[in-house]
Amino acid sequence: MSCSSSSGSEDDDEGIDSYRKGGYHAVRVGDQFAGGRYVAQRKLGWGQFSTVWLAYDTTTSTYVALKIQKSAAQFAQAALHEIEVLSNIADGDPTNSKCVVRLIDHFKHAGPNGQHQCMVLEFLGDSLLRLIKYNRYKGLKLNKVREICKCILIGLDYLHRELGIIHTDLKPENILLFTTIDPAKDPVRSSLTPILERPEGNLNGGATMNLIEKKLKRRARRAVAKISMRRESMGGVEAPKSERNMDGIDVRCKVVDFGNACWANKQLAEEIQTRQYRAPEVVLQSGYSYSVDMWSFACTAFELATGDMLFAPKMGQGFSEDEDHLALMMELLGKMPRKIAIAGARSKDFFDRHGDLKRIRRLKFWPLDKILIDRYKFSETDAREFAEFLCPIFDFSPEKRPTAQQCLQHPWLNRGTSSHTEMKNKSNMEKVNVGMSNLQIKVGK
Repeated sequence: MSCSSSSGSEDDDEGIDSYRKGGYHAVRVGDQFAGGRYVAQRKLGWGQFSTVWLAYDTTTSTYVALKIQKSAAQFAQAALHEIEVLSNIADGDPTNSKCVVRLIDHFKHAGPNGQHQCMVLEFLGDSLLRLIKYNRYKGLKLNKVREICKCILIGLDYLHRELGIIHTDLKPENILLFTTIDPAKDPVRSSLTPILERPEGNLNGGATMNLIEKKLKRRARRAVAKISMRRESMGGVEAPKSERNMDGIDVRCKVVDFGNACWANKQLAEEIQTRQYRAPEVVLQSGYSYSVDMWSFACTAFELATGDMLFAPKMGQGFSEDEDHLALMMELLGKMPRKIAIAGARSKDFFDRHGDLKRIRRLKFWPLDKILIDRYKFSETDAREFAEFLCPIFDFSPEKRPTAQQCLQHPWLNRGTSSHTEMKNKSNMEKVNVGMSNLQIKVGK
């Protein structure tokens, strides 16, 4: 999950074992940082490297996100790298208009577990993943998807064209709304009175006790869920969940979490990107550039519009998760060109010399427009136009994918209102042919 944000996990916690030398810093509400400038208000989230707290900036009288890194050397080094990237981003965007999270301050904080690098970031709202969950995985209306896509592309265009930075881990968790879905959780909109000193009774064991209480509550929730599942299996009928009203939610957003980002001319790792958003050239280890972020962007756009991940590969009998991932890509896009299939350092693990997968031989071609119509009940027009926007970004040839700047000029992104009719009767729809050459390749059985 993103740890640059307010996108904390409600159903999980970081565990108490990592609160030790080299690990997390135990924070209590009312704790002061940077000589008293920042005062901790509540925990927002956590990641493998850090915890994130809502803090009150007493100098500017604003709320900020305080990211406190683990203290071990490797985590401190990672924080310094992220600070360097974020500083470049902030320096090039003095008006804070590029849809990328803003670094406000950074400093070191000494605690019982060591010295922690800290970053102060602007306070943002919920992640796009939480927005998808809030909408019960139904898929957002296309006018909302357009608005979100514009923000992400503005951010990517800035990173790629102006700064030479590749994000390398773009996904719904790492894109945050300007504000929270629930106004009560926004400190400004809820008129929260800042806590400026430690409340009575908040002793050293407070953080530990809080984690134990959370764990017990989580076990109770799981037990209730199991009982509900048993009732359903015994013939109980669950009431269908309707789509939530999204009209009042501000979907403007920013790209966050630059812990894995790199400069295009100074790449740090071969294996990048979260699995479901990983580009084919990363799976094959054939080198990468800005276009890997574009692939992840297109996966994210599909997920926003449908509520489902486009690619969710699984290991099977006789084949790996990577090979299944490549097979899913080819079922959507057609056979991978042989030149690309055999060009990577790992190509021989998956492909024979003809460019066919070694262990998954029978593929079922199902192009994107047909998926949108058949599975998600898009109208023919919406399916065709959305597929025309996404499919060029899903080109197996990285150099052929449009840039973020080019995508911002696409007609689909600049349309007015959406005609998306989610539940249109499938029997009334005619078959459509998108007419896109890269989707007409027949996959051999």
